[in-house]
Amino acid sequence: MNRTIAILTGGGDCPGLNAVIRGVVRSATMARDWRVIGIEDGFDGLVGEPRWRELPLDSVRGLLPRGGTILGTSNRGNPLAYPVEENGETRLVDISAEVVANFHRLGADALIAVGGDGTLKIARALQEKGIPMVGVPKTIDNDLRGTDVTFGYNTAVGIVTEALDRLHSTAESHHRVMVVEVMGRDAGWIALESGLAGSADVILIPEIPFDLDAVCTAIDQRKVRGSKFSIVVVAEGAFPADGQKIIQLTGPENQGVERLGGIAVFVADEIAERMQVETRVVVLGHVQRGGTPSPFDRILASRFGVKAVELIEQGRYGRMVSLRGREVCDVDIVEAVDSLNRIDPDGDLVKTAETLGVMLGRSRPL
Repeated sequence: MNRTIAILTGGGDCPGLNAVIRGVVRSATMARDWRVIGIEDGFDGLVGEPRWRELPLDSVRGLLPRGGTILGTSNRGNPLAYPVEENGETRLVDISAEVVANFHRLGADALIAVGGDGTLKIARALQEKGIPMVGVPKTIDNDLRGTDVTFGYNTAVGIVTEALDRLHSTAESHHRVMVVEVMGRDAGWIALESGLAGSADVILIPEIPFDLDAVCTAIDQRKVRGSKFSIVVVAEGAFPADGQKIIQLTGPENQGVERLGGIAVFVADEIAERMQVETRVVVLGHVQRGGTPSPFDRILASRFGVKAVELIEQGRYGRMVSLRGREVCDVDIVEAVDSLNRIDPDGDLVKTAETLGVMLGRSRPL
């Protein structure tokens, strides 16, 4: 039976999105002779006059190594709470009925939504409102429950690790404390795993509120042992035990999306004042999202794309593709968005780091 399926990419971009699009198009057209269309700029492409394009086989040629997404994306296009200007003020309104109607206008039979926690929550709601939906998990933060790992994360960890390798030499040369801010709003996977791989001395993550006295003590102990520099990795969502996360813009101020940032400057200033040492701040920011995906992410994204098409063929909507162990399977999308995948403060990864002498912002266990 001939079908038309649509695909969109929502939320922040990350390496591997194009590989998913390629996997969906090749699987749908070559194996099933289906038609594939792409919705542009996430759910925003279904607001007003729909913005979409045909995705024939030749449209995905050469996509596998390309970063970003050819369809564009938006992390502000939530049709359940869409920013609308009225009388000089912005208010959030539900325009989901318009999105559902526009989807059906396109003649599509199903939608593949590729995104993180926010995108998949929207997908879940639109599924209930009449859009047959399959989710594909994407986030460099690796904070989606329901899958062992999300594509994009492996590449981001590699990028941060390379940056830490490069910072070691300059930090050692100038006897500085380098404070490196990485992404991680609610989960510190990038900070912890890249910090371990990049031989960081202090790693601060949202799951463990940090004690600045303990951090300074750890840096001082390195000086006693003869190390004249230190590398501190801090996730953007980390915060002191006696404080809160640093928010640059609240949701209402930033079209519904809270923007974090600035924790590295706070930590560096505190260390400099308390210890009278020279500190420098490096904010890696969106460089973590850019560039070509790693081989792992290319393969995982391709597998996810193929699995999403299989689920549509089987009529199994409201599901999210998932990696469990080495196998790609699927889970109820509810399982994926009901809670976040966060680091266990008492788990093996944290224990490994602390045993190796890495300061996690708290007094080390005896």
